Amino acid sequence: MAEEINILVVDDDKEIAELVEIHLVSDGYPVFKAYNAMEGLEILQKENIKLVILDIMMPGIDGLSMCKKIRETSTVPIIMLSAKSADIDKIIGLSTGADDYVIKPFNPLELMARVKSQLRRFTKFNPSTYEDKNEKEITVTHLVINKETHVVMAYGKEVRLTPIEFDILYLLASNAGRVFSTDEIFERVWNEKMYEANNTVMVHIRRLREKIEMDSRNAEIIKTVWGVGYKIEK
Repeated sequence: MAEEINILVVDDDKEIAELVEIHLVSDGYPVFKAYNAMEGLEILQKENIKLVILDIMMPGIDGLSMCKKIRETSTVPIIMLSAKSADIDKIIGLSTGADDYVIKPFNPLELMARVKSQLRRFTKFNPSTYEDKNEKEITVTHLVINKETHVVMAYGKEVRLTPIEFDILYLLASNAGRVFSTDEIFERVWNEKMYEANNTVMVHIRRLREKIEMDSRNAEIIKTVWGVGYKIEK
């Protein structure tokens, strides 16, 4: 029997939480709801949650603070919901560790598509079994990346990456020497066409550098090619 994919919805607006629940349940996902961050964190400790849909604007502990708390121990995919549409708000949300950001009011079908995309990535990132015990590795510029277990070593130390961060790093490392534009990275990693400029890739690159570089302001692994994009040297 396949393992259930439990999804946690955290939103102080009960109508929105219930709307999201209806669409998730109709697609076969068991749903846990919380109306504040403390309830949500308690559910995360007790249940095997595979994805979190998290509202930013909540009384008490807000969604940004909850996201940071989750990221201290977990790489579970987090989709943030917010009524704020400005680029700076999206950057802040992604910088705290979220994997995706959906603006209210949202199309439920779009949200479901984002959910399925994140779950596909997370399943690939956390496979339950491995048939080949001789895992293949990529070794390049202070990095060792295990393609089978998704373990990443930077400067000899293991680093914890979210599935999206791993996919970006793997794309660059497996094509060492090639420069990728932000549009190319977005289309290859998110499997979506980028129709307008946004800072999503830039924010994830910054988070990656903070985790893998000795000095994120003087990056030795992920190089910026000004006016073009990013690359990892051979």
